[in-house]
Amino acid sequence: MAGYSRDLTEGPLARQILTFSVPLMFSTILQVLFNMADVAVIGRFAGAMQLGSVGSTTILVTLFTGFLVGLGNGVNVLVARAFGARSEEDVHHTVHTSAILALIVGLVVMTLGLIFCRPLLALLGTKDELIDGAELYLNIYLLGMPALALFNFGNGVLSAVGDTRRPLYYLLIAGIINVILNLFFVIVCRIDVAGVALASIISQYISVALILITLFKSQESYGLHLKYLRVTGSYARDVLALGLPSGLQNSIFAIANLFIQSAVNTFDAIMVAGNSAATNADALIYGVMAAFYTACSSFMSQNLGARKKERVIRSFYITTLYSFGVGLGLGLLLFAFGRPFLTLFTTEEAVIQAGMKRLVIMSFSYGISAFMDNTIAASRGLGKTFIPTVMVILGSCVFRVIWVYTVFAHFRTVPSLYLLYAFSWTITAVAEIIYFIRCYRRTAACL
Repeated sequence: MAGYSRDLTEGPLARQILTFSVPLMFSTILQVLFNMADVAVIGRFAGAMQLGSVGSTTILVTLFTGFLVGLGNGVNVLVARAFGARSEEDVHHTVHTSAILALIVGLVVMTLGLIFCRPLLALLGTKDELIDGAELYLNIYLLGMPALALFNFGNGVLSAVGDTRRPLYYLLIAGIINVILNLFFVIVCRIDVAGVALASIISQYISVALILITLFKSQESYGLHLKYLRVTGSYARDVLALGLPSGLQNSIFAIANLFIQSAVNTFDAIMVAGNSAATNADALIYGVMAAFYTACSSFMSQNLGARKKERVIRSFYITTLYSFGVGLGLGLLLFAFGRPFLTLFTTEEAVIQAGMKRLVIMSFSYGISAFMDNTIAASRGLGKTFIPTVMVILGSCVFRVIWVYTVFAHFRTVPSLYLLYAFSWTITAVAEIIYFIRCYRRTAACL
């Protein structure tokens, strides 16, 4: 347990989970800030049309990046379980196999994204005056997918062994560079949409370079070595069996939100811009809450490997409480300070008023998502991903599509659109909790 790694199988759980999650929380916030900085600089220094162009890509960016984050979550669970079981051989093979798979998946996502970029934007109903800028931004941003895949692999490995500090340092460095480059490209070079996209991918490659250097320099069981980089069949199957459904779970939310974006696009360009600005609150709050979901998977996996069933279930209870409290608290802060938040992205009053229509509803909804997302993370910690993925498809994808074409189609109002989040989260959470309880009882009986 030398260096930055930590044993998550001993000690006071509530305090351990909090100290583990805080650096991870700031790491995910900084990752969110990559895209948020793009939107803020565009909105403040370029204008509403450019803001709408970049904002129109948010769901597609979430679709691609969410899949890669999910793959990293799968790596996290497998490494944490092997690390908790003190199996250095399993850690070694899992890490080296995962590194190759992450690079391959990142390249595939980049290629598919570049091919289908324009058709997807058209499918979303992106406004004619926004689609060229949106396509330009997305085409450049997609070049950073291999870096994003490898960063999430590295982040998954380090967090699995209890090291959440170094990824935070690396993202802080990359985030500062991202903001500086955003301002330089937009204000000095006068290249707005392309400039913020370039700033993002440069920052992503800097962050992945730092995390890969760390892994290659490490002498621990989770360190990388060039001569051992190969895909080992049995470990590859485990990584893909857990990582791909995890990635699909994340992507499903984005796919469902594609239909929501298409509904938003039925409003005027001001509402689209306001929604783009307000949506940044989602990414920020989800990012903070997601730190506890990663903690849930990491703690449950390590303790499952160590065969400590009491700590397994307590990890679930504590992380659920933390994530709900953070979601509720940040939502209330957003309700109180929504207008100042929106001024970070635009100075146009009409756009701010449009954004507030979304924030008022969403600020009271975020806490509900904790019961769904943390239970999914808990099931992943037990090695279960297929059934939770099916439940997500039904509860948070199919249900939302039905809502858009029934409830929203009837009322055609902003509240009738955004209330679908709270309803879909509640329905999916109930199903996920029932499934998790059954899986945990079966797992605990074998420990």
